[in-house]
Amino acid sequence: MIPEDLRYTAEHEWVSGDGSGPVRVGITHFAQDALGDIVYVQLPEEGTAVQAGDQLGEIESTKSVSELYAPVSGTVVARNATLADEPELINAEPYAAGWLVEIAPDDPGALSGLLDAEAYKALTDG
Repeated sequence: MIPEDLRYTAEHEWVSGDGSGPVRVGITHFAQDALGDIVYVQLPEEGTAVQAGDQLGEIESTKSVSELYAPVSGTVVARNATLADEPELINAEPYAAGWLVEIAPDDPGALSGLLDAEAYKALTDG
């Protein structure tokens, strides 16, 4: 369950878009499966500047609390407000309704440094 049209990070986040506009960010099926039932999500406010690799927020599950990391540097332009009341959407639809934030990247070329589906599959199969 690794969509071919997305880019990925070693921290199990996915990124959609080509970087020419805002990119959508979420966690992968692998990550939500490892976390178990997600009960709370902390996300940055719109307008927040983020740096690639820095903490973006947190996801709390019945098993643990995990940090979210920014896959690219830029500015948060949207956050999935639905998750405040329905964090379980991340479990149900990690690549669709369970998205986390949208970031306007500082450098549109930054996405080329992320993993493609094949490389992410190799990481998770290991």
